[in-house]
Amino acid sequence: MTQITYNVLFLCTGNSARSILAEAILNRTGGGRFKAFSAGSHPTGTVNPHAIALLKRMNYDTDFAASKSWDMFAKPGAPKLDFVFTVCDNAAGETCPIWPGQPMTAHWGVPDPAAVTGSESEIALAFSDAYRMLNSRISIFSSLPIASIDRLSLQNRLDAIGKNQAKAE
Repeated sequence: MTQITYNVLFLCTGNSARSILAEAILNRTGGGRFKAFSAGSHPTGTVNPHAIALLKRMNYDTDFAASKSWDMFAKPGAPKLDFVFTVCDNAAGETCPIWPGQPMTAHWGVPDPAAVTGSESEIALAFSDAYRMLNSRISIFSSLPIASIDRLSLQNRLDAIGKNQAKAE
């Protein structure tokens, strides 16, 4: 039996921190079942150096990391998306493009570590917290038996991941 690979897009406004972290996490932990991408509604054009530093400390390859527009995932020839997750409240409130493949969507809001000011250790802690929250949600998501869950039940589980985890964190 051929294994299905699900395409997952993580969205944030700037595509410089949270969505980049999520892309890295799912591509590592997804075990070949998932291909993660990230994009922004108004990309900054650069990846936050604190996000890169965190990923490098955790032995991630960061060559993939680039801040890009979500428009590239709505063009002809773009990957057919199975899931789209917003990880920031601003992107969740914006009108998204029409995604190829009619993906399932959910909002998994995470506080913006790039907005934190203070000492280097305070900023590093904010990025570590964002990583921890995203890793927890992505671990739950990637362990779901997606192929055996009906679409409505799966949507309810995707929504609950963002809501329940937000309460627990």
